[in-house]
Amino acid sequence: MASKEEILAGLAEIVNEETGLETEEVQPEKSFTDDLDIDSISMMTIVVNAEEKFDVKIPDEEVKNLKTVQDAVDYIEGAQA
Repeated sequence: MASKEEILAGLAEIVNEETGLETEEVQPEKSFTDDLDIDSISMMTIVVNAEEKFDVKIPDEEVKNLKTVQDAVDYIEGAQA
């Protein structure tokens, strides 16, 4: 099971691969859409990659609730348990 720090680092790598954003820019308080400028198509790719990396399922109806990086970290952490 990945720790919050490992999840954050993993998400940062996934966002970097999808968008080219530097991993340091992916911080817990950042909003995917407002701060990181990630569109819905990129977000779906990020979700799919996160599901594979962390071996979790993130239902489509949950994705809209993942507004910040911290939301995603918390969701993935909870889904692993």
